[in-house]
Amino acid sequence: MRGRIRTLPTLSEQGSERGRDLPFAATHYWLSLADEDYRYCRRDTQGVPLDPILAQALPSPAERKIAPIEMKDPLHEQEHGQFPRMIHQYSSRILLRTTGDCPVFCRYCFRRSLLPGDKGFMDEAAQENARLYLASHPEIREVLVSGGDPLSASNEKLESLFSRLRAGRKEVQLRLCTRAPVTLPVRIDAGLVDLLARYKPLHMVIHVNHPREITPLFRERIGWILAAGIPVRSQTVLLRGINDKVDTLVELFSTLAQAGIDPYYLFQGDLAQGTAHFRIPLSRGLLLYDALRQRLSGIEMPRFAVDAPDGGGKLYLPESVLRLEEGFWVLRTPDGKLHSYPEEPEELDQGRIR
Repeated sequence: MRGRIRTLPTLSEQGSERGRDLPFAATHYWLSLADEDYRYCRRDTQGVPLDPILAQALPSPAERKIAPIEMKDPLHEQEHGQFPRMIHQYSSRILLRTTGDCPVFCRYCFRRSLLPGDKGFMDEAAQENARLYLASHPEIREVLVSGGDPLSASNEKLESLFSRLRAGRKEVQLRLCTRAPVTLPVRIDAGLVDLLARYKPLHMVIHVNHPREITPLFRERIGWILAAGIPVRSQTVLLRGINDKVDTLVELFSTLAQAGIDPYYLFQGDLAQGTAHFRIPLSRGLLLYDALRQRLSGIEMPRFAVDAPDGGGKLYLPESVLRLEEGFWVLRTPDGKLHSYPEEPEELDQGRIR
């Protein structure tokens, strides 16, 4: 973490020195996965790197463009905040934004406008609030330990948090949400594996977007987690120019399944500020998903989902789709509530399923 790349030769030209922007940071390991030197890489007409690894991490001028439909808090997490860094949106689970730091700051992050305010790891007062909340809310069965990336913190800090959560509810399920096995796999060491094994029931949910991220080192360290009896699931965000091809997604999900990782979610992009260049139209996402269903087995197939931009929570696709109406998809929750997601325009030459 201390050795991350934090500056770029043309950072000011790329529009990311403004105080409200997501910081830039990337590990040497992550940058080594690219086919090009990050300092001199090729970029498209919007300034976004063409390499699928570099495009996820390097700032670009496209981030300056904020569409009218984009929001600082697209999931309306702040409306569901009970205490600083704790969100209770779904009755059976709470989410902890443990830190605003990450080994790599992904440019499409839906919390990009919130993370700079989450300095450092959750302090003892915030952890104690979570413990007391768990103890007084028996309906909560699961805690999502998220961020930022919680594995940017030390094992000692994680132990402090986990022990308090267990004190609040002995049997509560812990869900560790992390991208570190992909961006900094050496973070998975023997001490961490031992720590996680002692706090079962615990699941690890990792974030993987491209087959190139599944390296021998990644496989080795995830293998340690699996060997300790800790289930691992994956999440993927559908990203323009990075993984919006059928062949790319088939390779990604089949390779994850072969590695013992359960492909869990494929997400349509959230309406976070400055991320329009990463999103594809929902209509094309639905076509991609139909193509995947023809080529993947049941254990290789993730759920396609979108978070309703009005804070309505996670909706599964295509079963939630009712209709396309005046440029918006009308989506229905299982309890019958209606939500909408915009159908964004796309150039014709980008709209082909390949």
